[in-house]
Amino acid sequence: MIRAMAVTVSNRASAGVYEDTSGPVLAERLRELGCEVDGPVVIPDGEPVEKVLRDAVAKGYDAVVTSGGTGLTPTDRTPEMTRRVIEREVPGIAEAIRLTGREKVPAAILSRGLAGVAGRTLIVNLPGSTGGVRDGMDVLAGVLRHAIDQIGGGDHPRAP
Repeated sequence: MIRAMAVTVSNRASAGVYEDTSGPVLAERLRELGCEVDGPVVIPDGEPVEKVLRDAVAKGYDAVVTSGGTGLTPTDRTPEMTRRVIEREVPGIAEAIRLTGREKVPAAILSRGLAGVAGRTLIVNLPGSTGGVRDGMDVLAGVLRHAIDQIGGGDHPRAP
């Protein structure tokens, strides 16, 4: 079973200004994929993102998926914090998430979310909207199990 952590990055939700709506969607979608899920953990953007990601890697999570903090506002810093933690980028995941979202919302291409590997943990940044989370999880649904297997040293599937 894949051990996953769902993280909501939102200055306002973490301060109690409004309720987190994307984190519960993220956690539910991960469960639907058969993951054992912790979270959603709700944190402000910036340094707390780096800390949560590093802690999750140290605790041996297979995957950490974040929601929020990927836009263009001055306080959106999740990709920068993620880049500090990952050792290898997996750009195809982030590109596919942006392209899938673009079909419904043209502004989805403005998301700066990253995907990458730190140790044996896959880290993926999704947009903060519930629709962005759904679209991103649709992309991950097709590759998450294979990606985790590959990170753990699994071989590529062979045709019979």
